[in-house]
Amino acid sequence: MDRQEETIFQMILHSGNGKSLAMEAISFARMDNFSEAENALKEAEKEINEAHRLQTALIQEEVSGKGIPVSLLMVHAQDHLMTAITVKELANELIRLYRKMNGGEKE
Repeated sequence: MDRQEETIFQMILHSGNGKSLAMEAISFARMDNFSEAENALKEAEKEINEAHRLQTALIQEEVSGKGIPVSLLMVHAQDHLMTAITVKELANELIRLYRKMNGGEKE
């Protein structure tokens, strides 16, 4: 496996971890455990930031003239990252909603 493939696999790993943690945060909020929900969301953010950092490194390589082949694996990694970002954003909103429903947060 070459370095670019390894980077792509790392993107998939960190994106998947971020998405799973965001889903876990929603579950904690549903059980009124907002402290754990916030912790899971912070961990999700760290994982997604790492995936984004890896994506940025690949983009910088391409911009500098190094060819990056667009493979099904690369498309898969991009899909994972964008899905993880979306789930994290929705988790933020759902946690806010659960808090509001339970009288814990005023807007």
